[in-house]
Amino acid sequence: MRLFFKSILTIFILLIILIVGIAIGAFFSGNKNFSGKDKIAVINVNSVITQSKDYLDSIKKIRDNDKIKGVLVRINSPGGAVGPSQEIFSELEALSKEMPVVASMGNVAASGGYYIACAADTIYANPGTITGSIGVIAQFANYKDLLEWAKVDVEVIKSGKLKDIGSPFKEMSSEDKAYIQSLIENVHSQFKEVVSKKRKIKDEKLSTLTDGRIFTGQQAKELNLIDELGNYNVALNKAAELAGIEKDPEVIEFPKARSPLYDLLLSRSSTTAKLLGNPVKTNFGLFYIANIGY
Repeated sequence: MRLFFKSILTIFILLIILIVGIAIGAFFSGNKNFSGKDKIAVINVNSVITQSKDYLDSIKKIRDNDKIKGVLVRINSPGGAVGPSQEIFSELEALSKEMPVVASMGNVAASGGYYIACAADTIYANPGTITGSIGVIAQFANYKDLLEWAKVDVEVIKSGKLKDIGSPFKEMSSEDKAYIQSLIENVHSQFKEVVSKKRKIKDEKLSTLTDGRIFTGQQAKELNLIDELGNYNVALNKAAELAGIEKDPEVIEFPKARSPLYDLLLSRSSTTAKLLGNPVKTNFGLFYIANIGY
């Protein structure tokens, strides 16, 4: 019995040491630069955008750090949900009035990813970057025939005729489709307004760029959707120049990196992330997202 309790105590102590180690590692991973030099914050917008909290928290921390003089937004994302994309954009746009904000596009910076880039003072992309996809999409599954085949009947009780709109248990009526289309057109017009204002593109040209098509970085430069061609380092040095910092600036990365084990302890496994990787295919909602493999 004594051996059993001794084993339990040992495991408990090791667990405490592990948790403390993770906490210390998480702290120091976001605090690598202890010098008093001015710095550039790099906000990494990666994968599908399903939430904005991490980014909004990061922007608040950037504002609170008087050693940060400029921001580079590094985007590797096909876009995501409309609401979070708009929230990140609006906070970055406000931040750009306080310090220089530069966007750097990686492999893909499309739809909601491009929406966010529009908040920057200067947008950089590689010649082969995939960007654009200025549009809105919503997809709805229909299990009606499958349920009939399985002899499953679904009863729906609702307060209004549009309350179950988008339900997978019925076919969408023409009225349902018209209503969803009106929502999409409204949200699309919001996207177009941002592009027109931030990129100074007139209405007659705008319509040809905002039908959902994608562009390479080189094409986007010719169409004034971005400002310059250049990689991450070029964009970082531009952010430093605008902030009055010499080349090769010290960088602080946001959101703070978390170890896989830390995510595991918080039940945020990579498996779950993959299952939710493309919410437009599984979740109800409107999305600024490019329908391309990612």
